[in-house]
Amino acid sequence: MGAYILRRLLLIIPTLFGIMLVNFALTQLVPGGPIDQIAAQLEGNGDAFDAVSGSGADAGVSDEADSSYIGARGLPPELVAKLEVQFGFARITCAPGFTGTPDLKAPECSKEMIPAWERFFIMMGRYLRFDFGDSYFHSRSVVDLVIDKMPVSISLGLWSTLIAYMVSIPLGIRKAVREGDRFDTWTSTLIIAAYAIPGFLFAIMLMVVFAGGTYYQWFPLRGLTSDNWESLSLWGKVTDYLWHMVLPITASTIASFATMTLLTKNSFLDEIRKQYVITARAKGLSEARVLYGHVFRNAMLIVIAGFPALFIAVFFGSSMIIETIFSLDGLGRLGYEALIKRNYPVVFGTLYAFSLLGLLVGILSDLTYTLVDPRIDFEKRG
Repeated sequence: MGAYILRRLLLIIPTLFGIMLVNFALTQLVPGGPIDQIAAQLEGNGDAFDAVSGSGADAGVSDEADSSYIGARGLPPELVAKLEVQFGFARITCAPGFTGTPDLKAPECSKEMIPAWERFFIMMGRYLRFDFGDSYFHSRSVVDLVIDKMPVSISLGLWSTLIAYMVSIPLGIRKAVREGDRFDTWTSTLIIAAYAIPGFLFAIMLMVVFAGGTYYQWFPLRGLTSDNWESLSLWGKVTDYLWHMVLPITASTIASFATMTLLTKNSFLDEIRKQYVITARAKGLSEARVLYGHVFRNAMLIVIAGFPALFIAVFFGSSMIIETIFSLDGLGRLGYEALIKRNYPVVFGTLYAFSLLGLLVGILSDLTYTLVDPRIDFEKRG
């Protein structure tokens, strides 16, 4: 097993490199860039200079940041050149023998544009050291931003996945045992109907019905906690947090019920019809012993295999929509705003970190296989 894990860990390197390379290449085709965003802010807000970070940002940026930028044409060339250097599009080169501080105002120094391929390798070199740089528009490091937003997304992802498994697995088993009867029929109808409703539409419906939109005001409309959070007791903080999470978690979980329930049902049906189940029943074993002592271990393999995909889908896929609708300040909104503003250190930094996390979770899923069924040996298969 150790050799298999080592191979999978080594495979992470080219996989992660490919993910970053493809996404970096795609950003070269996207029009606009952070300098365009700065230009738009300056035209619409006189004090937008405060949004420009002076700490230097990551080199992993998109289009060539020169004066041909549409949004940069209204800016002074000196400011454009300064932004190009600050955002990592260019660097300052000085004549040999220059002893002062490199500055574009010095006649011995000039601006040199950095090719896209070089920016990519500079970015990857920093990411290998887990140096994700600073956000263009927040004047903070990407790591600090992610840590601040993480609790909201973790709350949505973990609670949604946990509830989906706690409800879907027992429901799927019961549907498999009672296949074709009335219970199986009406539960399938409800599950498929819930799956057909888009997550954002269901979230809006919950707000309208239960958050004071038209009918009832049982739950808060937005946020993760109440305004008086600090003054609440420990029990008060727990209940307040759960009270705020009911609607977002319900909206983010509803679609996953169908996939997980039907997956569990079909997996159990496949196992129930096999010869070893017939043999176990012929030996006089009780139905519960047959179902949970023999069928459960084999049927749950495919369900466990879907855990990483389900968690990642809930954690990253639906979080942006849910967080936006319920005004939750999490990673979904952070990523969306970073894409709109072309805040590439945040985009590529989070892409690298969570792609790496997803690949590691895949290895963890294989290890879980062996815990559920020790007969599985990935090393022999390799």
